[in-house]
Amino acid sequence: MMPNDVPRDFYGVLEQSKVDNTLDEVVEQVRSLGYAVLDSGCSLSQIQDVSDEFDRTLKRYIETYGESRLRAINEIYTIRSPFAHGGRPFIDLVLNTRLLSVLGCLISGKFILNQQNGVINPPQEIYNQGAWHRDLPYQHFISSRPLAINALFCVDDFTFDNGATFVLPASHKSEAFPSESYVSRNAVQIEAKAGSFILLDCMLFHAGGYNNSHLARRAVNHVYTIPFFKQQINIPRSFEGVGLSLEEKNIFGFDYVEPCSILDYLSTRDAKSTKC
Repeated sequence: MMPNDVPRDFYGVLEQSKVDNTLDEVVEQVRSLGYAVLDSGCSLSQIQDVSDEFDRTLKRYIETYGESRLRAINEIYTIRSPFAHGGRPFIDLVLNTRLLSVLGCLISGKFILNQQNGVINPPQEIYNQGAWHRDLPYQHFISSRPLAINALFCVDDFTFDNGATFVLPASHKSEAFPSESYVSRNAVQIEAKAGSFILLDCMLFHAGGYNNSHLARRAVNHVYTIPFFKQQINIPRSFEGVGLSLEEKNIFGFDYVEPCSILDYLSTRDAKSTKC
């Protein structure tokens, strides 16, 4: 054994987590540290499809909502609900099988897509994701199990130079944001290859880094939550879900739309009892 090798033997241990594959390792790390990197399994051509569709969707999005308006409200570097604008490559990210397998282990019971946003870290410029935050912002509670998971798909490589995401490991287990000295001593920057998902417990404090390169760094962010959280934008009312199976539609929240009246609520109960 070399001097800096991690010890493998132990004593006094009565319980130990078991991992059988790389997905189990990702689940274990998210539970313990609040973050992990997951290989999406996407091919190079699929990653390129997302990249191309990202640029096309961004162009259409700005044309639709207006560059001056988006700049005025600090939204110029965000594409809201790209699956509703750009089509299949973004839908496939939501339904990525490796991602859904991990989510099924992390979130107890049902979960739905709360939001999908295209995110751009501009070169050599301050942007709105560059401040420490949780993806359930303004909350200072913690839970014994994840209520929401952030899955950030790297369209481009995340590097130290282009502002890869910073995290505060295990901060999902503490209610308050830590002191400045703690942050400076314990923040970790995550490098990840294009085609990877950076997974975060949504109560983990994190921030985008400053992009020192000369190119924008692009990503597609997903937040999956238990169905009790309202979606950022009502997905079933803004997206028809054509061609999706019932199970896939449920990931997008089609089975969890808030009833508008007592009659609507009773009708949903009637439909569920008919299914039984």
